[in-house]
Amino acid sequence: MIDAAVAIAGALVGFVVGLTGMGGGALMTPLLVLAFGIPPLAAVSNDIVASMIMRPIGGGVHWKRGTVNWPLVKWLALGSIPSAFLGVLILRRLGVGIELQGMIRTALGAALIIASVGLVARPLLAARKKPGESQLPFYVKPLPTVAIGIIGGMLVGVTSVGSGTLMIILLLILYPRLKLSELVGTDLVQAVPLVASAALGHLLFGDFRFSLTGSILIGGIPGVFLGAQFSSRAPDYVIRPALIVVLLGSALKLFGMPNAVVAGCAAIAAVLGGLFAIRVRGAVKRAQRVAGGTPEPESSTPGA
Repeated sequence: MIDAAVAIAGALVGFVVGLTGMGGGALMTPLLVLAFGIPPLAAVSNDIVASMIMRPIGGGVHWKRGTVNWPLVKWLALGSIPSAFLGVLILRRLGVGIELQGMIRTALGAALIIASVGLVARPLLAARKKPGESQLPFYVKPLPTVAIGIIGGMLVGVTSVGSGTLMIILLLILYPRLKLSELVGTDLVQAVPLVASAALGHLLFGDFRFSLTGSILIGGIPGVFLGAQFSSRAPDYVIRPALIVVLLGSALKLFGMPNAVVAGCAAIAAVLGGLFAIRVRGAVKRAQRVAGGTPEPESSTPGA
């Protein structure tokens, strides 16, 4: 049976994904746990299965645009696909019950902290790129690229968070010469088999519930579409701080912090987020002046 409240939540999360290019796992999974009381394992399992259906949409767009680095996809997938399935098996080996659910909550909270740091680091790293860097020869670094795939895949298999924000940050550090649009497109395409591997593991060994996944998709698919339509109207440096506040607040709740502590930290994060938005806006304007034109905007395709 379809849950209307979950469908509405899926639509809201999907809209944010389409608007900002951020992966939905960092939002949908904690929302299911904190707002709807869904057990953490079930939240992770059903969010990943829903994501498996939604991921190819963004990947297909970048495929058509030619913004996918296929050699990079190959090496990332070599590490991420088996590690994502392994992450699910690790959960299976840990057993079931309160202890497992508690471990997933802790891992999810840690993943949200990492995602928050990634949201801060990503535009700053992109702003540091020098004009003309993307025209230099590109060489794949197999071993560190496979390592990034392993880290991202394991995190996705355990928490459903990490494929977008974390992996793009690591790729930005490893490949500063690559265009941001190619990084996003490459990550989206490699995430299709990665999420499929994790979804298969959760279908076999997780806590999959058809009605819950269906509710997420009923709202999430149109939400992503509408968010993408509006993506050009809202600047990234305004939306990003708001997401950071939400993610940090969710992480603290997952860690069991009192509401007063969560509210205080959220207020501090909101102030710092405002200062961060001002700084990034200034960095963008300086980059425009140095380049003598308008730099390529970050992709707003779902799943970035």
